[in-house]
Amino acid sequence: MTMLILGSAGQLGTAFRRLLPDAIACTREQADLACAESLRAIVQATKPAIVLNCGAYNAVDRAESDVAGAFAVNAFGVRDLALACRDAGAALVHFSTNYVFGQDEHRSPYRESDAPGPISAYGVSKLAGEQFALSISPKNLVIRTCGLFGVTDRSGTPWNFIEKLLDRARRGEKLRVVNDQELTPTAADDLAAATLNLLRAGATGLFHFTNAGACTWHEFACAALRQAGLKVDVDPVTSDAFNAPARRPRYSVLDCSAYERRCGAARATWQEALARYFRRPA
Repeated sequence: MTMLILGSAGQLGTAFRRLLPDAIACTREQADLACAESLRAIVQATKPAIVLNCGAYNAVDRAESDVAGAFAVNAFGVRDLALACRDAGAALVHFSTNYVFGQDEHRSPYRESDAPGPISAYGVSKLAGEQFALSISPKNLVIRTCGLFGVTDRSGTPWNFIEKLLDRARRGEKLRVVNDQELTPTAADDLAAATLNLLRAGATGLFHFTNAGACTWHEFACAALRQAGLKVDVDPVTSDAFNAPARRPRYSVLDCSAYERRCGAARATWQEALARYFRRPA
């Protein structure tokens, strides 16, 4: 079974490449989600059975002033990719986000059946992408996740929340992290493995997958610094004080019981996943 990985240089794409060494891997330069012609060309050339779309416009704050750019990738790019997959007889696996929620005062984990209510341009663009993927073919699978962290093959610029945090700590910068947004950090490796579990189970439609448990970004930051052996103070701040351009959900923990029932698989806690991240080979 031929698998095509789009966005293969990112955290999730890297995790899939390590699990699926025989898959065809394409970076954004090789298959641009903002270019329908390049998507159709790569799908027609590779003739995959399954396309794993790991690409996305993830600049949450920038999306507030670049709505067209976010929609070009996260919504219309997914539409064009889903159409190309449908015409080629391939199934599309697309990844979405907890940021499709946030309008209500939810205080229990969101189920797939709960009505979405995004509060940012990024969240709206991701919700539109979900709807395109699910409406274009019944073969498609959409997986919402949350707080992704993992490794990449890139060198230089820190690539995720943990690495950016550690870089700032080592530079001696003052650390301020929001403490009123509750979510579940999720390891890219675990998300990739869960995706393959769902595919083996013949799953289609919409599923949630995260690591188990919940925390605030401040709690996650403190745990990451402890794992790194860095004794650094982290000031907890409110979202309002942080004053980011895009609003974030105050609570966006996802209920993953549908995944557990379908796959019969336990989920590692975010603490276990974080410890494993720091045990990885240098």
